Amino acid sequence: MGQPWMLVRAAAILLVTRQTLALSDIFEDGKSDKEILDNLLRATRYDKRLLPPVQETVKVDVSVLLLSLASPDESSLKYEVEFLLQQQWFDPRLKYSNQSRYDFLNAIHHHNDIWLPDTYFIMHGDFKDPLIPMHFSLRIYRNGTVFYSMRRHLILSCQGHLNIFPFDDPECSFSLESISYEMKSIKYVWKNDEDVLKKSASLATLNAYLIKNQTLECNWNNNWRGNYSCLGVKLIFTRDRAFYFTTVFIPGIILVTSSFITFWLEWNAVPARVMIGVTTMLNFFTTSNGFRSTLPVVSNLTAMNVWDGVCMCFIYASLLEFVCVNYVGRKRPLHNVVYRPGENPVIQGDKKRDSTGVANEIVSCTNCGPNPCTHTANNGCAAEVRKKEPPHPIRVAKTIDVIARITFPTAFAVFLIFFFYHYSSYTHSDEHT
Repeated sequence: MGQPWMLVRAAAILLVTRQTLALSDIFEDGKSDKEILDNLLRATRYDKRLLPPVQETVKVDVSVLLLSLASPDESSLKYEVEFLLQQQWFDPRLKYSNQSRYDFLNAIHHHNDIWLPDTYFIMHGDFKDPLIPMHFSLRIYRNGTVFYSMRRHLILSCQGHLNIFPFDDPECSFSLESISYEMKSIKYVWKNDEDVLKKSASLATLNAYLIKNQTLECNWNNNWRGNYSCLGVKLIFTRDRAFYFTTVFIPGIILVTSSFITFWLEWNAVPARVMIGVTTMLNFFTTSNGFRSTLPVVSNLTAMNVWDGVCMCFIYASLLEFVCVNYVGRKRPLHNVVYRPGENPVIQGDKKRDSTGVANEIVSCTNCGPNPCTHTANNGCAAEVRKKEPPHPIRVAKTIDVIARITFPTAFAVFLIFFFYHYSSYTHSDEHT
């Protein structure tokens, strides 16, 4: 089956060569590009249904020029990419005489009469704008080289690691290949072996932070048919992390640390401590829910879930600490205490003053007879056992506040270091892989 097809193709190449030589002088000076194209594309001379009659596989040089990049919002995985797709190939049937004054022929109105590669986009997304005449150009040069460029606007559905959002770098990719011609007939190659895409001097970006782009040939995992020539484009974006720090992380740190202020207030300053605790909690709920409404919905645990949960736990724990301190401070002491104006009730419960005004510690004595008695320590009792009184509730409440002043800020600082180090290192490892 292969030999008759090769014979037919060789005969077609020979016929076209003879016709080209015979018609090489018909385009004298003064002919318009329309007249030249009308002669070149005569039905008896040119058939757009046939591949260009070249000795080997038709090679299509491809290049991409980025025009604009945009993302609807920071948390989206939809990116709009506008680019100029340029394709170039050689068709000996379209050679025209050097006697013409045109360096190239503008064949935009003969678009439907010329053979064009049936380039198909393999992607996750959709075209935003239809392909209309004003969005492409078609030029034919003297030696038969055809230069075809079209403006395309794609909406790509990109892949991101939402479990580390907003520390992920979304990756967008799309591929192009021939829909009907196998690799033995058409081969796509990147023009000049470019490994990156060209960028327009007026490249416009909106919420799209492109950090890397790459051109490559599709492997078996990327293209959906292995026997067709395929080229791929990979675009890697990043998030505007300054946006998240100013709208999420720094406000969250301020609210959490504000809830720690209650530890430096008096244990019985109920209105101030309640106001600070409840206000910080409500503000954090408001900012968290307002921002969460714009996040992509996923079922697994994300970095933002960890941040919200831990910060909320710290704010709630500081409110519980106040409740505990207030409850302990208001408990009735276990031993009798006489309160006098100007006296410290904590010391008053542990000591008793003698006639000289010196505070004497109350002890339990076993030498008073069959029944032990209690009296001051300086009454001359030889064998005495000191009675250890429980600490006063106010002293316990103040001690809890002192401990909280150290443990809460320290634990929150450890969480911040672990959180940002963990997710930043996760991002760097993804970039290397």
